[in-house]
Amino acid sequence: MDCRWRLYRRLSDYESGLAPSPDGDILLSVTIFMLSLATHARILGIVLICSILWGSAFPTIKYVYGIWEMESIATRFLFAGVRFTIAGLLVLLFISRDRPLDRLRRADWRLLAVFTLFQTVGQYLFFYLALSTSSGILGSLLVSAGSFWWVLLAPLLLKSPPPTAKHYAILVMCAIGISIAVYAPGAGAGRPLLGGALFLCSSLSGTLGVIVLQPLSKTIDVTTATGFSLFAGGLVLTLLGLPAIGEATAFTDLRIAGTTIYLAIVSAAAFTLWNGLTRQYPVNLLAGYRFLIPLCGVLQSTWFISTESPGAGIYIGGSIVIFGIVLLSRLSSIPARPIR
Repeated sequence: MDCRWRLYRRLSDYESGLAPSPDGDILLSVTIFMLSLATHARILGIVLICSILWGSAFPTIKYVYGIWEMESIATRFLFAGVRFTIAGLLVLLFISRDRPLDRLRRADWRLLAVFTLFQTVGQYLFFYLALSTSSGILGSLLVSAGSFWWVLLAPLLLKSPPPTAKHYAILVMCAIGISIAVYAPGAGAGRPLLGGALFLCSSLSGTLGVIVLQPLSKTIDVTTATGFSLFAGGLVLTLLGLPAIGEATAFTDLRIAGTTIYLAIVSAAAFTLWNGLTRQYPVNLLAGYRFLIPLCGVLQSTWFISTESPGAGIYIGGSIVIFGIVLLSRLSSIPARPIR
């Protein structure tokens, strides 16, 4: 115990400038290394939980599609709307800081409306259509395209540093990987070209939402903004699903009701965990773990969707895309806050 106290005392002295650099101080160097290792292990554990939660949404939504026999676009929007309305309420009532209504009053409502339009309405409108058109395996891979959209759009809209030649080379490599994945996605892929285009539109809308969030976050905290976006966007999707209101009795099926509540909890819980990380650690550090999100999604879709199996294109193209995400994380400041 005395040894541990001395280690932390010396580390504290070093951080406050009362002790010299750890160069040559083996004991302090080992301490810093061990604390750094513990930090990375904690981040990895939480990111892995978030990735598993987000990845589980793909087979879960496909499961509900199979039970409900959703054949109309309106039914899919009704399903999505109920899920995100509940998720938004969970965030605002139980996760957001005290008095979220007061915070909402001080927000820039024009930016908040645009954020809701892109982050929830646009992103999940395309997402739910894409998932009914193509496979969960392909979707798990393509939703990661948000990182690539960010590299292209952030310099134009946020005046961040423009992409370098290395960035463009990685983007071309990832575009090739996506093309390979779409060309040979495997069994149960449905219409991969249409589904792939819709998934890319979904990730584009989500990226635009994150871009709008940058100036919006100066007037309201991210948690409350996202809670409102999920709630209000969920209501809009529900309104779009009104033509299928006669099928709302399907929610009395315990399987559908249970999975809808589960998906709402996934959105609220994963966001809370991830947002907690973004408040504690630099974005660049978290970006290095983004590859786990598509990886977990692909694996869970493969394991739990019986009608799907990955083809050669997913193995080859997916490896290229995930490798590209890792490379981009080493070059770019990509906001590490996806929501699924």
